Amino acid sequence: MIERERERGRPRPLAARLGFGTLGRASIAAKLVLGYGLLGTVSIVVVSAVFYTGTIGVLDDNLDGKIVMQSERLLGHAGMPGHGALVEEVRRQLTDGIDTDREIFQLIAADGVPLAGNLDVVPAGAARGAREGGGSEMITTAVRRAGHERPARLYLRPMADGGLLIVGRDLSEQHAVREVIWRALLAGAGVSLLLTVAGALLFRHGIEGRLGQIRRTAAQIEAGNLSHRIPVSGGDEFALLNRDINRMLDRIELLMEGIRHVSNAIAHDLRTPLSRIRGRLDDALRHEVTVARLSGAAHDAIDDIDDLIRLFERLLQIAEAESGMRARLFERLDLGRVVADIGEMYEAIAEDGGIALTVDAPASLFVDGDRNLLASAVASLLDNAIKYAGPGATIRMRAGLHQGQASIAIHDNGPGIPDEERDKVTQRFYRLDKSRHLPGNGLGLAIVSATATSHGGALALENGAPGLVARILLPLAPA
Repeated sequence: MIERERERGRPRPLAARLGFGTLGRASIAAKLVLGYGLLGTVSIVVVSAVFYTGTIGVLDDNLDGKIVMQSERLLGHAGMPGHGALVEEVRRQLTDGIDTDREIFQLIAADGVPLAGNLDVVPAGAARGAREGGGSEMITTAVRRAGHERPARLYLRPMADGGLLIVGRDLSEQHAVREVIWRALLAGAGVSLLLTVAGALLFRHGIEGRLGQIRRTAAQIEAGNLSHRIPVSGGDEFALLNRDINRMLDRIELLMEGIRHVSNAIAHDLRTPLSRIRGRLDDALRHEVTVARLSGAAHDAIDDIDDLIRLFERLLQIAEAESGMRARLFERLDLGRVVADIGEMYEAIAEDGGIALTVDAPASLFVDGDRNLLASAVASLLDNAIKYAGPGATIRMRAGLHQGQASIAIHDNGPGIPDEERDKVTQRFYRLDKSRHLPGNGLGLAIVSATATSHGGALALENGAPGLVARILLPLAPA
């Protein structure tokens, strides 16, 4: 407890106060902000350095060029006998009124005696160069002129007779320009850095806001609210991601609702046969035990257990079709031949039920699929039509093309399916017969739909006006 109070009393680091946390626990948004902020800062420094170096370098190069050219013009007068003409030219340059406050001229004789110029004191390096007769040299040094010490750029040009000509410029104005440029770059860098930080923080706020929507939705889903969805706005990458997540959540919600419905339906459909089995066995044991009684109870129990086994087999059939496990068994087959075989098999059943069955199955309608699964799906649709259309009905079964796809259509003129129920009947265990008096378990259309989907197609239920048109649509096999 004491340690916890001490922790509360300690000042938090700057990064934590800005919302970044410690470096090891920083969010991806904080890391992006820090990374882009650092990149922006480095970019500003590099650009400022290049601009400063380029600007000052150009100024320095121009200044040096002017000094050298001016010294060469002056030395043109040195070819005359004596230094009289050169001395007169130096004096004229100092009195012509053009940049006289910035120009520096100094003519030194071979013995080191100044002959003309505007320097109060000859720099020690210049006097030594005159005595030693060294080569031309460009130096930056402090000079004393008109009683003031100023920075200067000097060009030391030895002469043939051992003298030295010094031509230069006062750098006070140059230094002032440097100062202005430096201050402007610092101010610009400061403003740019502030804008970079502000932009980075806005970027972080935007990222965390978008991610926060996803996290809040995930928390709602985790709490059991499967209907919660992420708000979608705009068309950026986050909007696309949010749409994908919402579609995934829609699918999950649909599957969860299906599981709940299946669980309830299985519990309901299992309770009745299991209760019936238990009741018959219990009744057989409560009365006088005879071979005939026990045999009858055993046969009834076996029949009910067989019904349960068929129920689970149909559930497994749906799961197998939805998983695509049998896709590797697909082969090219003639859909018309499959329809003709099923129609031939059900002709006697339809005739016994007083139903007129017509089959139209042209050949050469090729698809890629599993013959057994498709035959089972067609048989299930035909069986439903016979069962619900009733005696005296007419059923037409046809294979052909429909909107560019292979189609198996079964049209009956029975009572059909109400419009509000048509989208529900393909759910597992969903039955129009709520009282469940008719035989069946509500899995037939679910199996057909799963089979069609596993083949890349779909099951469509349409109003036959009168009756119902159940249509399996499948993609045609490539030529």
